[in-house]
Order: sequence, then C-alpha cells, then structure tokens
Amino acid sequence: MSEQSPCLNCGACCATFRVSFYWGETDSAPGGDVPTQLTEQISPYRACMQGTNQPKPRCVALLGTVGEGTRCSIYEKRSSPCRDFPYHGENGVDSPGCQQARAAHGLPPLPDSPLRPRLVPIIAA
Repeated sequence: MSEQSPCLNCGACCATFRVSFYWGETDSAPGGDVPTQLTEQISPYRACMQGTNQPKPRCVALLGTVGEGTRCSIYEKRSSPCRDFPYHGENGVDSPGCQQARAAHGLPPLPDSPLRPRLVPIIAA
C-alpha cells in the first residue's frame, strides 16, 4: 500500500464484508501466515477472520476508526481476499466492492483513477 493509499483513512472493507479463505492460509498449516487465533472455522475447508462473520462485520485485525484512520494489525500476514481486494482506482481499475463498502459507512465514493481509460464518443458526420 503506497503512502497515497486511501485505505489508510478508510478501512470500510474490513468492516463490511466477511473475509473468508481456504484454511491452509492460517499459520496452523505448513506455509500459512494468517494467525489462527484471529480466525474462526466456517466449514471443513474455509476459515474467516474473527468479527467478519457477523451481521455487522468488523475484522478483529482492523485498528482505528473507519473513515478517519485505520491500519491492519497483521498487514504482512493478511489473507488472500485482503491482498486481492483493490481500492477503487488502484492501478486504474474500478472496484465496486470498495465503493459499496465506503457507501455503507457514509463515506464519499473515491474518484475514478486518472489511469482509467476513458470512452470517447464517436460522432457520426
């Protein structure tokens, strides 16, 4: 995450969605990194971050206040859904999930990335 990342002032995704992943990502499996004590089992092969399998989710690893200043307490050991979830406009890509999470917490949408290709209307003569 760069210094310019809006994630450092947001954290909405961590307090909106269930963060579920293959149990082998936990440190109880060879090569796993996610701290097992911060997860709960949701099926024989799936785990999720504690706090995210609730009607009002909030990941146990999220520190700070959503929309003001946040960080992940296990950032270097976070699960694949967290690693793969882009903020809106990251690398020029739309992220409807990011915008949905921001809206759920009353945060304004992020602007489109300047890297995003723009459609130019074709005007017929």
